[in-house]
Amino acid sequence: MIAALGAWKDAVKRRWPALRLRSILLAVLLFAASMPAIGGVFLRSYENTLVRQTEAELAAQGAALAATAAALWPGAPPPAPAPRPDPEDPDYYRPERPSIDLSAARILPERPSPTPSETSPQADAAVAAARLDHIFADTTRSTLAAIVLTDAQGRVVRGLGAGGDLSALPEVREALTGRPETVLRRNGQYRQRSVWELFSRASAVRLHHARPVEVGGRTVGVLLLSRSPRGLFKGLHEDRGKLLLGAGVILVVLFGLAGLVSRGVTRPIEQLSAATRAMATGRGEPPETPRTAAVEIQALYDDFRAMSEAIDKRSRYLRDFAAALSHEFKTPLAGVRGAIELLQDHYPTMSQAERERFLANIAADNARLSALVGRLLELARADMATPEAGVAAAPAAAAKTVAAALSTPVFMVASDLPADLPTVAAPLAMIETVLTVLVENSRQAGAGKVAISGHDRGAAVVLVVADDGPGVPQADAARLFEPFFTTRRAEGGTGLGLSIARSLARAHGGDVAYVADPGGARFTLSLPTA
Repeated sequence: MIAALGAWKDAVKRRWPALRLRSILLAVLLFAASMPAIGGVFLRSYENTLVRQTEAELAAQGAALAATAAALWPGAPPPAPAPRPDPEDPDYYRPERPSIDLSAARILPERPSPTPSETSPQADAAVAAARLDHIFADTTRSTLAAIVLTDAQGRVVRGLGAGGDLSALPEVREALTGRPETVLRRNGQYRQRSVWELFSRASAVRLHHARPVEVGGRTVGVLLLSRSPRGLFKGLHEDRGKLLLGAGVILVVLFGLAGLVSRGVTRPIEQLSAATRAMATGRGEPPETPRTAAVEIQALYDDFRAMSEAIDKRSRYLRDFAAALSHEFKTPLAGVRGAIELLQDHYPTMSQAERERFLANIAADNARLSALVGRLLELARADMATPEAGVAAAPAAAAKTVAAALSTPVFMVASDLPADLPTVAAPLAMIETVLTVLVENSRQAGAGKVAISGHDRGAAVVLVVADDGPGVPQADAARLFEPFFTTRRAEGGTGLGLSIARSLARAHGGDVAYVADPGGARFTLSLPTA
């Protein structure tokens, strides 16, 4: 079963057409707009309500006319005083609930004509019919209900088929036993007037309600009322002008909404997609945020622009990094290659001192290459470092450890941090590594004393590494954190230490910066509080 379902889904996916977003949205809007019409055609719940309402009206008319007939029936006893309604008595009011369900009720054939009767209707029924004739006529004119009166044997004394016998009808038989009955029968006189009526089950039927007339506790006759139910689709046909106007308004609003969705969603997405393809080929610029776009789409444009800037910045960084790396490796490799070529060509004629000098050059270049490789690995790890959740460390402890490890008789490192300095959201080892890089940078620049201090800025803790060295020339200050930039290349400097320190700090939400100071070099390390 699961395999068959998977195969069916795969087949559907292979044949699924490529749909545009605007087509999907337009289809959804059209479906939503057509839901009332769909409900009116297929659910028919309102039509069933109209049929039940017609049944309730026939029952009410029948009850009133039966009470009138009982009062005017020959030989009827004088009416007794009506009992006073008692609202507290739950049995006083006995409403008749509709019994017809259009979706489940059986539709009987058209009511047949009365069969000929060998005997005449009862005399008292004929007298009652004469007394009630004008009441029945007035009622028919206002309610359109056909009214037939029979005697206690089911013979018609007033109405269509007078003198005939209707006692064979199931509704009449039920009423002669003292119980009212309502049935659905086909309407032989029905003629279709509109195509809408094809969808209606109630168009070609007629309700027949039979109610007993009781005098002195016995059934003396039957009132048979019939009427066509109110047609839902007949009303729709009569109001077709208003409905067409409403449909036109709905379509105008629908296309207006479609245009709004196009301007707010689909068109901006298409523009962003085109800009993405253009930028993927190395051409184009991030598009401006459309003012008519949805708020989420505008945020998507802003995020795309930020991503584009970050990618462009990263591309420039990689391009410059690759050029610098090539230059840094090319110099020692060229020296190694030149020394090897000289040794290969002139080794027998060289003195021992010349051989040792060339071998020393090779060893120095090899050492520089090894240092560059090691520093590059450290920089890569720093660039890919991710903050650890829930980590916290005391910066004062890290500063004391670095001061103790790097202090010598000729190079003093002092730590002066407040005891109540809050913890920061960074590992202790990372803080020690960054401080070590900054202190070593001061030592290599010729400083004799370094002071590590710090203060709390609320959301961050700032550590300050200040020395008494010669400082950084203004021309070099802007390039301090560029990879491979160094003023100590002759002493073996790689120019990667400060880059590694800044990458580590930024990976944990902080930063490393240089602050100009006439009395020496000053670096700051800021880290977020835990």
